[in-house]
Order: sequence, then structure tokens, then C-alpha cells
Amino acid sequence: MNAGKSTILLQAAYNYTERGMETVLLKPALDDRAGSSQEISSRIGLKREAHTFRDGTNLFDFVSDMKAAQRIDCVLVDEAQFLTRDQVWQLSQVADDLRIPVMCYGLRTDFKGDLFSGSAALLAAADNLKEIKTLCWCGRKATMNLRFDQGGAAVSEGTQIEIGGNERYVSLCRKHWVAKQSERPSSE
Repeated sequence: MNAGKSTILLQAAYNYTERGMETVLLKPALDDRAGSSQEISSRIGLKREAHTFRDGTNLFDFVSDMKAAQRIDCVLVDEAQFLTRDQVWQLSQVADDLRIPVMCYGLRTDFKGDLFSGSAALLAAADNLKEIKTLCWCGRKATMNLRFDQGGAAVSEGTQIEIGGNERYVSLCRKHWVAKQSERPSSE
């Protein structure tokens, strides 16, 4: 969270477009934080239209059908932690069989410290992984996400997927995630 994944995805899409290349942007339909499930947006105000997918969407068939109608130079996937295992392998097939690069951007773990199923499949199948770093309030690398309830208290139980942004989650280093310490104590 707060590492700029969507910003980097949108920058990559812009770079392809600037060179006259065509991209397909994909995001899960359940992510409606931008007010529309039809666009990818970043915290700094960048946004672009995207195609949405659901758990049952066959992404190989989707991209293959699009490729029959238009040129595709790259597929960019936002919130890739919400991919199913099958969809990760379908995207692998896009890269291998259709020879279209696929770049996925998402979280590794949930607020409980557990891998998302899409992230686990990506860790297993990806040819290349690049970590995008963000910082904990203490200055260390943030690797964990702490979730808050409606009253602002840290929670460690609940459903894995609850869509939210800065009002629901904060990125922390492992030490402060374990301590559920979301900010610098006022005594420091």
C-alpha cells in the first residue's frame, strides 16, 4: 500500500502509448475506490480507462479476442492480488503463446500477513519480480498492511478482502505491524 503501484502502471501505459504502442489495462471489477470500476487511478491524480475482470473471466480468451481485433503490445494488470490462480496461469499463457508482455501490480500479503491467492500464484509463475518499496513511519521498509475498523482501531480478524485506501489501511514494517503501532508515539 502507498508504494505508487498504480502510478507506475499508468506511467508504463503512458510510455507505451508515447511510442505508438497499444496497451490493455485490466483491473478487478470489485475495486471501485475510484468511483468507477472502469478506470485505474492513482493517489496523485493520474487515471485511465481499464477493462474489468471477475473471478470467472478467462483472461487468455479475453486478451486473445482483443488481439484478433486490434494490436496489443502489452497487458498491464492493477490490483493483481485479486487474480485467481487460474487467471495467473492464463496471463502466463498470454505471455508465452501470444507473445505479449504482461505486467502485474499488486500487494503480496493481506492485513493478516497471509499471501493473497493471486499473489501466491504470481510468486510461483512470474518470470521476473520487482518489488516497489514504500516506508513505514519509522523509516524502515514497509512490507505489511494494517487494517482499521470504522472506529479507527487496528484489526487482525475479518474477511481477507475489504476494499479501502488510506482511511482503512496503513503500510508498516513488520515490527510495527506486529505491535499494531500505526504512528510514531508522541513521546518520541
